[in-house]
Amino acid sequence: MKYTNKDMGSYNIHLIKTDKYKTITIRVMFKRKIKKDEITIRNVLASLLVQSTNKYNSKRKMTIEAHDLYSARLSVDNSRNGKYVNTIFTLNILNDKYTEEGNFKKSLEFLNEVLFNPDVEDKKFREKNIDIVMNKTKTELTSIKEDPNTYSLVRAMESFDPNSPVSYRMMGYLEDINSIDGESLYKYYLDMINKDFVDIAVIGDINEEMVVNEIKKYFKLRILKKPDKDYFLPNKRPRARRLFSKETIETTQSRLNIICRLSKLNKYERDYVLPVLNVIFGGGPDSKLFKIVREKNSLCYSIYSKPKRLDNILIIRTGINRENYHKTLKLIEKILLDMKKGKFTDEEINIAKQYFETAFDELEEDPNAVIDLYLSKMYLDSDDLDVKRKNIMKVTKSELVKVARKIHMDTVFELEGDKDEEDGI
Repeated sequence: MKYTNKDMGSYNIHLIKTDKYKTITIRVMFKRKIKKDEITIRNVLASLLVQSTNKYNSKRKMTIEAHDLYSARLSVDNSRNGKYVNTIFTLNILNDKYTEEGNFKKSLEFLNEVLFNPDVEDKKFREKNIDIVMNKTKTELTSIKEDPNTYSLVRAMESFDPNSPVSYRMMGYLEDINSIDGESLYKYYLDMINKDFVDIAVIGDINEEMVVNEIKKYFKLRILKKPDKDYFLPNKRPRARRLFSKETIETTQSRLNIICRLSKLNKYERDYVLPVLNVIFGGGPDSKLFKIVREKNSLCYSIYSKPKRLDNILIIRTGINRENYHKTLKLIEKILLDMKKGKFTDEEINIAKQYFETAFDELEEDPNAVIDLYLSKMYLDSDDLDVKRKNIMKVTKSELVKVARKIHMDTVFELEGDKDEEDGI
């Protein structure tokens, strides 16, 4: 693969030339420092932009045009990465050699319509399209408790650090909906287009010069912008006393979420030691949490741990019967303590390293994962794939123990089901 970065002043173009795929993936990413009161309107706007454009003024017309571009797939996603919110528009198309000459250019023109020619009249988004998106958004926000797994994590994060971006509900807030209308959406749209940091990534068997020329033709952003590369949230001290919180809802299965703070990991520990440690501890079916809590003691339906490196936390999540709450918590505490004492084997370390060897081999099969890899290098100071392989293999048991001792249980949140499970686990 050949990677080229073009700094256009107001945006960056990331070109990844490879003949591994029959497709070309185009990603346009808008990002800014996250603000809680902008999440809902940003979600609505993102959905609205892929609902219709000025030229294709209905979802049906959008679908027909995408079909005419040999079933091009357009999607949008809002997510938080540390201090930033990312709105990512992705267009996946077949390479011209498998369709017809000019399909890439037509597809880029279609994406330009989506981003820069919205369905607006008199400086307002049209109400008919807003109603469709708003009704869908309201339904999702009012039904959040119907997904206890998601709701339990949201509430756990709000208990853990209510003033931090980790607690922000990325699906948005119902109380913000009523302040959104066609005019406010258009004002926010202009603000996003003009002020957000923008990255455009294109991966596939591409003619780099042609791609750059076509992007310059459509992306006429003029304001010079440089993003702050500090994506990491502040590293806070864990509580002197662990916080315990609970909420009860109408469901049979309870959810236990444990939020752990990570104490001042250096780059090597964060990028290599912590991921290996997590695979041993709770990162999959070979982990201690899965084998001991679920399989050996039958205390839970599911259990896993996941580090959030930009947030300096590690999350342990499990689904349990409410009567198993104390037993499950005590056993998780014991397993983490054992990790801190070095009670894991060389075989477990090797299995974890092999997991990453397989993951690295598979990474290049996914265009989006490759884009993420190169963007991480640019913005998070991540390493090349070959360096990652070498550093993962270098991780030692003493390094794993050292990082385990930097994991501190801070907040324990239980979403308790108030109904009895007739059948056992």
